[in-house]
Amino acid sequence: MPFTLASLVTFQAEIKKSRFQVFAVSVENEQAVKDFLETYQDLSTTHQCWAWKIGHQVRFNDDGEPSGTAGRPILASIEGNELTNIIVLVNRWYGGIKLGTGGLVRAYGGSAGQCLALAEKIELIEKIPVSFLCNFNEWAIFQYDLNQQQIEFKEDYLATGVQIIAYVRVDQMEHLSLKIQDVTRGREQLKRIEELP
Repeated sequence: MPFTLASLVTFQAEIKKSRFQVFAVSVENEQAVKDFLETYQDLSTTHQCWAWKIGHQVRFNDDGEPSGTAGRPILASIEGNELTNIIVLVNRWYGGIKLGTGGLVRAYGGSAGQCLALAEKIELIEKIPVSFLCNFNEWAIFQYDLNQQQIEFKEDYLATGVQIIAYVRVDQMEHLSLKIQDVTRGREQLKRIEELP
């Protein structure tokens, strides 16, 4: 069962005079990763190494450290904690003592692991994108219901009515489907979106 982080977590350690600073936060997509890395860019660091995992996609960066000594151990900490939709950034300020490849792996992986151990983890509940149409006079009823159930949605006003795209949990599907049939008197039905643009 995958988990993600409830909020941003930070951790700092000093290892053989090198200072390590870790940031871990949940991300929904690659744009959120880019935004995070831009926000936390720190030119005073010697290295800014990171790893992220969103669903089955993974990326990592050693930022000038020997290949496989930083990004991969950070990713191993993410996967070892059964986390997804997360980025972990480890900043290093070099302190004058070389750590060696084994020392770097332990330092980056260990710092990331200690940071994630402090984190509050929440179960990642899959949300399914769905869509439906309704008339303008029906929209207020649906808007109220979607808000009551804390369903994320966006509406698009068309000449013929309102098109709604919503992100629902599996356990909310039946209720919403019945509500649509009831309010529109069977005219409309809930459609699952297979591929979002």
